[in-house]
Amino acid sequence: MNSIYFYETEIGKLAIEEDGKTITKVYFSNEEIPLDRNVEETPLLKEAGKQLKAYFAGEIQQFNLPLSHEGTPFMQLVWNELKNIPYGETRCYQDIAEKINNPKAVRAVGLANNRNPLPIFIPCHRVIGKNGKLTGYAGGLEVKEYLLSLEKKHGDF
Repeated sequence: MNSIYFYETEIGKLAIEEDGKTITKVYFSNEEIPLDRNVEETPLLKEAGKQLKAYFAGEIQQFNLPLSHEGTPFMQLVWNELKNIPYGETRCYQDIAEKINNPKAVRAVGLANNRNPLPIFIPCHRVIGKNGKLTGYAGGLEVKEYLLSLEKKHGDF
């Protein structure tokens, strides 16, 4: 059975889920959480919470956690490319489509970005519109803006 635990953060309460070996899902406070989860702070969830706290404090720029994410091969490709976006930087959907050698798949990249099960850990918040404007985010645009501002503030630029 998957375990889940809740953490208060600067962007509200987040729930982190694990399967006993890897982090599998992050839920924002506005998302529905399955009722069949074991609410327990396992050692892995405790480590994820610790790293999340360090991220919000500007003490780390990368997470070192075992992650797993279910999705189509295309989604996996997109999510893996998102991990390559440096802390404090942004890319547009077109950039990601080109990086995965599928330049016409801009909309599909947007859909995969939207279905990212591990926001923050897989930094989909770093993807913005081609015109530089913020686009949708599961936690809300204000959360996306906060995360980008946080990274700009603590980045090595």
